[in-house]
Amino acid sequence: QGQPVESGGKLAQAGGRLRLSCAASGVTVRFFVMGWFRQAPGKEREFVAAITPDDGTFYGDSVKGRFTISRDNAKSMAYLQMNSLKPDDTATYYCAVGRQGSLRLPGSYDYWGQGTQVTVSS
Repeated sequence: QGQPVESGGKLAQAGGRLRLSCAASGVTVRFFVMGWFRQAPGKEREFVAAITPDDGTFYGDSVKGRFTISRDNAKSMAYLQMNSLKPDDTATYYCAVGRQGSLRLPGSYDYWGQGTQVTVSS
């Protein structure tokens, strides 16, 4: 129905880059906020990035300047381009779909993907 599906996570080297994809079939993504969160073992879920229906973008402090969120409305896809990767970026990354509101908070999102693992080695 509305559950997004992430892909693209894998092992990468520090300083490298990855692109994560989020397939949001059943969602007209231009009408929703698309968000990315991440969670490492033993840590709280952390806001990474979001894009609003009017193309506003928002980033967590730890990734700003390195990561870029985008979407393709025709394909109902969202993307997270991850550059200059650091070992601290190691986490499970989740795509989320939701209402426009407190977009840095997980509770603002209605649908969550299953997650894709990103591991960055030093």
